Amino acid sequence: GPARDGLAEPVRWALAAPVYALAYVAAILVFWWMARRRGLDTPRIRLLMCTGLIGGLIGANLAQFVFAGGPGKTIEGGIVGGFIAVVLMKRRLGIVRPTGDLFAPAIAIGEAIGRIGCFIGGCCYGKVSAVALAVHDHGAERYPTQLYTSGAAFLTFGVLLAFERRHVLPENGLFYVQIALFCLSRFAIEFVREGNALQLGLTVAQLACFGGIAYAMWKLGPLLVRRVAGVAT
Repeated sequence: GPARDGLAEPVRWALAAPVYALAYVAAILVFWWMARRRGLDTPRIRLLMCTGLIGGLIGANLAQFVFAGGPGKTIEGGIVGGFIAVVLMKRRLGIVRPTGDLFAPAIAIGEAIGRIGCFIGGCCYGKVSAVALAVHDHGAERYPTQLYTSGAAFLTFGVLLAFERRHVLPENGLFYVQIALFCLSRFAIEFVREGNALQLGLTVAQLACFGGIAYAMWKLGPLLVRRVAGVAT
């Protein structure tokens, strides 16, 4: 409400900081749980996790600076930066087994909690709106896009856990499903998020989502074909 909007920016970020910290802790714990579940809880895998975290932080800050022209973080850049860092470190460590499934639910739960921090801090807010769920922020009633994104990430996390427990996907399948679901939800929510549109009314994030979905389907398709063929034989 208005009281929340009236909080000084440093106070809002001070309140949001513990939530962001919780998001990182939750992501690390989920990664560790998945590693143990897959029999991959080794020193090299823990190093890989740290590498992905550092690469993600660098990518998130770099992408925000390049595309927004200022300080901050963007999860798209974080995912790309973490992915590149993990691929390079796997080559250095000689790890050949797919590890994307360890990161997929960790990324989802991290975003689910982290977006609550965004809501408290006041970033990533929505466009002006008169919908029943609108919140007063930045001087107007707006779509609570941070909470929409958080809800979508929690849903993605639940879907990934359901797939994991039923063993219906081949290795790395969870990772590509997570990318597809993330891109689909971000593409939709972007329509009500404050930001600059490009040609055809799409934002940079939405254009990136097209690429992300295409990449996920390109990689997931052959995995599913091989799984079906294996079951048939």
